[in-house]
Amino acid sequence: MKPHHAADILTLELANARERMKRTELAIERTEQMLAENIALRRRIRTAVEAADRFGQAS
Repeated sequence: MKPHHAADILTLELANARERMKRTELAIERTEQMLAENIALRRRIRTAVEAADRFGQAS
């Protein structure tokens, strides 16, 4: 393998690795956002259930 050819391959592999890292970082960010949204939804549901329980006990 010629030296410049090896360097081209390494450059391409590095670019591919960087692209995979960027996609992974974006996927992690989306996952964190979804988790935060799910936690917020869970809190709202729990609050509604607790309020319904209190309302039922007051009757």
